[in-house]
Amino acid sequence: MRQKALMPESSLAGDIKPSFKPQLVFSREGTSGGWSALAGDHPILIVEDDFLIALDIEAGLSAAGFSLAGPATSADEAISIALSIKPALVLMDIRLLGKRDGIDAALELYRDLGIRCIFTTAHGDRDVRLRAEPAKPLGWVQKPYSIPTLIEAIRNAFQELKKEG
Repeated sequence: MRQKALMPESSLAGDIKPSFKPQLVFSREGTSGGWSALAGDHPILIVEDDFLIALDIEAGLSAAGFSLAGPATSADEAISIALSIKPALVLMDIRLLGKRDGIDAALELYRDLGIRCIFTTAHGDRDVRLRAEPAKPLGWVQKPYSIPTLIEAIRNAFQELKKEG
C-alpha cells in the first residue's frame, strides 16, 4: 500500500491568503498617540457595554499608542475604575448596563473628580445633549464611527484640556 506524500506545512501556509486586510492606524505625534505630554501617566477610560465595540475601540486606540483603562460596562463600574485609576478622560456611551446611564456617570465623574468625557453614542438628540451639558463634554462622536474619527476626537479633547489647563 502506497502512502500519500504530504506537503510541508510551510508550503501550505504560504498558499493561504487572508480574506481581509487589517487597517493600520498611525500616530502623528510618535508612539504615545500624541497625548502623553497632556495626560501624563493617566489612561483613557472606555465605558461601553457592547463587548465587540469595546474590543474594537481598545484595539484601535492601543494601536495608535494610547494608554487605556477599562472597559467599564456600567456607570457604577466606570466610577469605581475612575476613582482608582484617575483617567485623563473618558469615552462614554450613554446607554449602559444597570440602572444609571452614561450621562449619570459623566455628571458624577465631572462633579467629584473633574474628569471630562467624550460621548460615543447613537443617542445624541437635543434633550440628551442638554442633560449632559453640566458634565462639560469634550465632544460627541455619533455611532457608528470609525477609529480614525475617534482618535481625532480624542486629540481635539486633549488640545481643549491643554488650553484650559
